[in-house]
Amino acid sequence: MTSTRCDLERARAVAESVTDPELPVLTLADLGVLRDVELTADGGVVVSITPTYSGCPAMREMRSDLTDRLHEAGFAEVEVRTVLDPPWTTDWISEAGRRKLADYGISPPGAAPRRPAGPVPLTLAPPRPQARCPRCGSPDTERVAQFSSTACKALHRCRACHEPFEHIKEI
Repeated sequence: MTSTRCDLERARAVAESVTDPELPVLTLADLGVLRDVELTADGGVVVSITPTYSGCPAMREMRSDLTDRLHEAGFAEVEVRTVLDPPWTTDWISEAGRRKLADYGISPPGAAPRRPAGPVPLTLAPPRPQARCPRCGSPDTERVAQFSSTACKALHRCRACHEPFEHIKEI
């Protein structure tokens, strides 16, 4: 294994270990926002990340945390790029990330339904949240508020155990 390959593996391991500033139970890799880690010809590191939604206030912290951690690991030159295409979706949250969210008391999103190519059918009913209670597992839940501590989460309450919980919205 060459030094460059070792450096790339080390840089990737460091980047994959950085946690999300709003959901510290998840790494950026768990959340699916970490897109790529590359080495430049001069030994610098380029990390590509995708925001969960446009205007995500955590992007500045993510960039800073990635840069700081990679500098601490000995990489002098670090660039963090924002990649918008394809846009992030909750489908990119890893299975381990979904388990960590539930263990932390946050209902993970369900998998977004796959849409066939072509026109999108118009439905007049509001989308039904698919939030399961992360404490007791009951699907009998109700949305209390459209937004919670961040715009990507909604506040729900379980009708079975009566506990409130946050739910990551499906995107």
